[in-house]
Amino acid sequence: MTLALDLVRAMRPRQWVKNVFVLPALVFARRLTDVDAVLHTIAVFAAFSLLASAVYLINDVADVERDRHHPTKRNRPIAAGKVSIRVALVVAAFLGAAGLGAGWWLSVPTGVVLTTYALINGLYSVWLKHVPLLDVFLIAFGFLLRVLAGAAAIAVGVSPWLLICTFFVALFLAFCKRRAELVDLGDDAHQHRSALTGYVDVYVDHVLAALTGMTVMSYALYTIDANVLGRLGTDALVLTLPPFTFGVFRYLFLVHAHGLGGSPTELVLSDRGLQATGLLWLVITIAAIYLHVQIGLTGPGAGL
Repeated sequence: MTLALDLVRAMRPRQWVKNVFVLPALVFARRLTDVDAVLHTIAVFAAFSLLASAVYLINDVADVERDRHHPTKRNRPIAAGKVSIRVALVVAAFLGAAGLGAGWWLSVPTGVVLTTYALINGLYSVWLKHVPLLDVFLIAFGFLLRVLAGAAAIAVGVSPWLLICTFFVALFLAFCKRRAELVDLGDDAHQHRSALTGYVDVYVDHVLAALTGMTVMSYALYTIDANVLGRLGTDALVLTLPPFTFGVFRYLFLVHAHGLGGSPTELVLSDRGLQATGLLWLVITIAAIYLHVQIGLTGPGAGL
């Protein structure tokens, strides 16, 4: 029983929250009331969760010696010796096969996206995570793949603006994570993550300043894009911009003022402000799309 619990911990189920990025296609394609689409989205969420856990196990095996000298990661089950490397690899193989199998069963495009995710993260775990800049860009690309998998599972297209915004959001979170690691680990940062040798506080802060603007602006352009408004049947999506912007600024505040952000998942799951903002954004989004709300921002009578 103890081994099973430690193995579950090593699979990091709390990190599965990242896989909510498979949901935008379901929401923005107005398929929330389509039972088959909902079931397919749940299935691709499960497939990504299984595959992500396999990646985490492989990653922890690859980093086992480095993690044993980290102030917090040394408590992870594999680094602490509670789960053997052999068991971790066997379980990772099983989870990976199950996740990929589920993806290919859903559809060929979904299987292709999940396989791409597996290959990239395999390379990331053993090599690419040690390359500055490439490490954070690959993390961001992983979120894009989640969005694409969610769309592929229900056979719908994705707005280029939504993909651009998703990429900037993910890149923003990844750089916030690197900043928190630099602050927490100080002069020993490079010993725990070699890619950190390529980052300094000033550089990361400049990048975050740029990403904050690009993230908010790309989402703003998405909410007023004529093609998006025509497809969704509402011009009220712009009302989601204030909570979205507040959420980005709230996250940045927590990173700078409180030194948080080392684990985006833990931060989102623990901060009531981010949770309330996310819920408000979701409520406005669903109401605008599914009630076809019109606020007069487009059409013959719009404008000054």
